[in-house]
Order: sequence, then structure tokens, then C-alpha cells
Amino acid sequence: MMNRKRWLIIASFFAAIILALSFYFDNSIVIFFSSIRNLYLNGFFLGIKFLDTEIFVIILLTLLLLLTKKKREWILPLWVTIGITAAISLALKVLVHRTRPFAAGIVSLASGITSSTSYLVWDFSFPSGDAAFTFCLVPILSKLYPKLKYLWIGFAVLVALSRVYFGVHYLSDVISGSLIGLLIGIIIVKAEERKGFFKKIYGKVFKKRK
Repeated sequence: MMNRKRWLIIASFFAAIILALSFYFDNSIVIFFSSIRNLYLNGFFLGIKFLDTEIFVIILLTLLLLLTKKKREWILPLWVTIGITAAISLALKVLVHRTRPFAAGIVSLASGITSSTSYLVWDFSFPSGDAAFTFCLVPILSKLYPKLKYLWIGFAVLVALSRVYFGVHYLSDVISGSLIGLLIGIIIVKAEERKGFFKKIYGKVFKKRK
């Protein structure tokens, strides 16, 4: 137990340092990503953006869990994790009110990305909702599909980097979003493992149907 606590303290310390440094170098990093844009990277990251469509991912994962009877009880924790992550991300966007890089005139939007009204009115830069969304799924997928863990982590990292590449987020936005999503996912998984709250709800619902 002490080793785990010590590891969490060390990980939190380094995460805080990385986040602080990313804030300091935000402008330089987003300008660098803008400078390496090309036709091939545009196509690659647009493909990542397409695969990261929230509705598509939620439906896909829900269907995947439905296929295995023993994993169906994790559908509700999955939805709750996504819901809490989205709510916290949105609340922070409104509170922090940080302008996106392209809106601030630091970089232009990458080719293939169009500016929406929400980007300029309410959907602010900090934190990255896309990074939070993909990383909040890591703990659940790591538990249920351990062989897919590193594949999903790699995908989540690419999603986060794509947001900086497109010019819609700073590096600190995606790091913060990733940490928020990961923390919420861990809390939900640990709580469910200890208390089994959602498992009880799942059991009651399906017993009534029977």
C-alpha cells in the first residue's frame, strides 16, 4: 500500500512539473506544430479526429461490452465516467475562459478544420474535452481489455497531439484534459471494484426483467 501511495505522489509531482512547463512553452509548442503541417499529417490527424467522434466511440464500446455477458455490468460505469468527465471539462472551460490558439491569432487552423461558432462563443480552450474523453476510458479498458490497453493509450496520445496540431488547443490544455479524464476514470473503476454500486443496479434491473 505504501509503495502505491509513494508511486502516486511521485507521479503527481512529475505531472505537476510537466503541466507547469507546458504552460510556459504553450505558444512555442503550438507554433512548432503549426510549422510541421503537411498534406500527409493533415490526412493522418483528420483520420484520428474521425475515429475519436464521441458518439461513435460510445456506441462502439457499449456494443463491445454487450457482447460479453460478464462485462455488461460495466456499461453504466462507462457512461457515468464519460458524463462526469464531460461535465467537469465543460465547467472548467466556462470558468477558465481561455481563448483557443487560432482564435488568439497565434496560429491558423490546419487545413480541413473549420471554425465553428461554438469555438468562439462558449467552447473555450482549457481543458481539452477530446483529451479528457479519450483518457477517461483508459482505466475501464485497461481493466476489461488489458491487451488493448497500450493500443488505446497510444490512440489517446495521438488524439491529444492532434488538437495541438490543428491549432485548437495548447499543450497544457491537452495535458490537463488527459489528467482530468484519467483521474475520473481511475476513481470510478476503484469505487466500483470496492463498492460494486453500479453492479448492484445492473443486477436489480435485469432481475426485474426476468
